Parts: sequence; C-alpha cells; structure tokens
Amino acid sequence: MKETYQMAKFERRLGLLDATAIVVGSMIGSGIFIAPSLMAGIIASPGIIGILWLVGGLITILGALCYGELAGMFPKAGGQYVFLRESFSPLFGFLYGWTLFLVIQTGLVAAVAVAFAKYLGVFIGGVSENVRLFSFHLLGRELYLNTAQIVAILSIAVLTFINFFGVRLGALIQDTFTFLKSLGLIVLVVAGFAFFRGDAASLLSFESVLPPTATIGLAAALAVALSKALFAYDAWYYVTYIGEEVKNPTRNMPIALGLGTLAVTIIYVVANLAYFYVLPASQAASVADNRIAAAVAHAIMGPAGLFFISAVIMISTFGCNNGLILSGARVFYAMAHDGLFFKNNAKLHPHYHVPTNALIYQGVWASVLTLSGTYSDLLTYTAFASILFGLLTVAGLFALRYRRKNFARPYKVPLYPYSPIIYILVSLAFLIYVVQGDPWNSGKGILIILAGVPVYFIRRYFLVGRINPSSLRSKEVVSEVIPSLCKGGLGGG
Repeated sequence: MKETYQMAKFERRLGLLDATAIVVGSMIGSGIFIAPSLMAGIIASPGIIGILWLVGGLITILGALCYGELAGMFPKAGGQYVFLRESFSPLFGFLYGWTLFLVIQTGLVAAVAVAFAKYLGVFIGGVSENVRLFSFHLLGRELYLNTAQIVAILSIAVLTFINFFGVRLGALIQDTFTFLKSLGLIVLVVAGFAFFRGDAASLLSFESVLPPTATIGLAAALAVALSKALFAYDAWYYVTYIGEEVKNPTRNMPIALGLGTLAVTIIYVVANLAYFYVLPASQAASVADNRIAAAVAHAIMGPAGLFFISAVIMISTFGCNNGLILSGARVFYAMAHDGLFFKNNAKLHPHYHVPTNALIYQGVWASVLTLSGTYSDLLTYTAFASILFGLLTVAGLFALRYRRKNFARPYKVPLYPYSPIIYILVSLAFLIYVVQGDPWNSGKGILIILAGVPVYFIRRYFLVGRINPSSLRSKEVVSEVIPSLCKGGLGGG
C-alpha cells in the first residue's frame, strides 16, 4: 500500500467549464454578501464604495492576465507556490506556502465558514457570533467560543471529507453551486431595481466620506475599505493550484482566469449598486451581523425574501469553501513534494488521486483560525498577505522574462510591461495604506511571513541536511547559502 500511495499521480479530468467554475465559485463566497456593510461603516459614501469595488475588480483582472502567462508556463500542482519558486527561489515559494497555510488559505476558509454560520443564523436564531458559550481572559485578551464558530468548524469538516473522494466529485459540486449562487445574485439585483423604489441619486453621492466616528485618515480608510472588497475578489488564482488536473492547461487556465474574474467583477459592481439603491449607507453599516444581502432581500420581498436569499448565501459560502478546500491542499502537496512541508502530505490516495493528508492538515488549521478573531479581522489580514504575495508573483514575470527568455510561453500577458507594473504599483499603495489603517491585523500578516524565514533555513539546511550547521559562518553563508537561494528552482511540483 505504501508503494501504491507513492506511485499515485494526479489525473487531468477538469475541462474549461470546470476551471472557470472554480474561479467564479471560489471568488463568490461570503464577501459580496457581507463586506459592503463593513465598508459602509468605514466609508459612508455609496458612490465611493462602488468605485472601490470597480477598482478591486480591475486590479483582480490585471492580476489574472499576469497569472495566465505563469499558469501556461508552469501547469503544475501548487500554482502560485511554483510560480514564486521558479521566479525567485525556493525561499520565496516556501514563504508563500507557509503564509498560505497559516493565514491566506486557511484564513479564507475560516472566514467563509464563519459567514456560512452567520447566515444559518437567519434560520436558527441561536447561531451567531453574539451567542457565546463561554469566554475568558488570557494575557490581557478576551478569548471566547460562540455558536457561529462551532457551525463553521463543522462545515469545514464536512467539505474536507467530501473532497477525499476525488477531484471529479469536488468539481461537480463546484459547478452546481456556482450556478445556483450566480442565479441567486441575479435574482436579487433584478428584484431590487424592478420592485423597489430606492434612491438612485445616492449611488452617485460622494459626500460625508468618513463616518463621524472615524479615527483614521481618508487614504487609510479607503485602503481598509478596499481590503474588504479585495477579500471578496480573493481566491481567483486558486485554479492555478490544480494545474496538473486541468485538461489542456496551457490554453484552459489563462482563459478560465480571464473569463472568471471579468464575470465576477461585473456581478459584484452591479450587486453593490442594488444594495445601496435599496439601503442608505448608514443603515447598511448597522444591519445585524453585517448581513446586508439579507437586509436588502427583506426590504424588497419581506420575510420570504429574507429566507430565500439567506438560503442562496448558504449555498454560496458552502460552495465557495468547497473550491477553496479542493484547490488549496494541492499547494501543501507540492511543498511536501519539494521537502518543504510535512512529508506525508506528498502522498496521493491510490484510488481517488487526492492529497488526503494535506486536506486533513488544512482542515484542522482552518478550524483553529475560526477561533482566532472576528470575521472583519480575518478579512483584513488575509487580504493583506494575499495582496503582498500577489505583488511578488507578478514581479516574478520580469525575473522570468529576463532569466528564461526562451522558455515556452503559450500565452503572454497583454500590454507587457505596463499591465504588471500597474498591478504592482496599485498593490503597493494598498499595502502601505492598509498598514496605516489597520496596523494590528496587518502586523499579524507581516509577522507570520517573517516567522517563516528561520523555519525555512532550519527545515532546508539543518533538517534536510543539505548544508552542515557547523559550517554556517558568515563567509559560508555568503558563498554557499545565498547563491543557492538565487538559483531558479527545484523542478516540477
């Protein structure tokens, strides 16, 4: 059996529709149904909030165009981890995978699972972040367990178990849930404009930008608000993680990235217009548990609308987490294959051809993160870390164009080098201002990334034994370790 596990390989069983559904389905999860309410509490202007969603979408599309070139070059399991490894060095790939496991991937799964629980609270009143089973103080910080966290953990466990049974089953669930959630959003938008007499003029309002309780400047407030939108756009690159399971990946991956991000941008911008057409910003900011979509549906259709859209959102978040859980485990498999993660994560199930151990590790840590803070906190430091590594990944295009001029590129990013430069500059500005606006949660992301540096060296050079610890003097570090880091990479995932 041990040899069978080691011999198992990924199978290319996903077509263009499946890949696009993973892009759209992984993006449309909880953010669009909750984040606009959080943003309204930071920026009290529907017009500016709408612009922020459009900006977030354009940033995402630019990133997707850049990733399309990388996905065509390296259609391997692990996606962005492989891109960074090949562009710069194994250290950069490891830091991404390390942060993905500790914050980005598992934090996203945790936040979406909490959102699923928040909307289940519409049907079951006892499920809420405000219903605490117990709480206590430790080191000056309050720790607690609420019913929403319990439900979130259970949903993660169920989806992890489902994905034990092969990528085809996971993709079928993804296709179905993506269709249902998209249909639900379309129904809500059409109903809002067709059957509700809202304030169309408020959509173009740019006054009273900062609420009266604001404690940060305008630029920082815009960045923090944008972080909530970028969370909703996040996960568009998750399809790159399953590069070894997509048919004709050099063609289908770039197309899926482009079509998926464009479709979601349109849906998100129009949905926000409908939200603030029905609810003024002040009311949107104060809805219970930030359930703005449910509040809008209730305003339009009464109790029936509330239950309808809440059911759709539960389907949406459940389906979103299915895509995240399915894809993310492939990164930890690739890292383990390179000797940079727990060794047993490099095994595939002999029958279902999935990284079962990686799925378990991912599910356990995501469950722990549901206990770490509020939904809004998870949004900020998850988006911060994700954007930072997105910036580095796009910067890797320049490194690869210089060092691997003759490498096969089935697809090239349009308007190079302007497209990646714009993406990098916008991302850099966002990172600077979001640190000013929310230093606590942004700082968490930075510390987690930096903590990975010593872990990498211990794992890579001490435990693996490529470099003798006793020889690590300053001279040897310069002459042996640094050149090793600057080499292109280790090969395929």
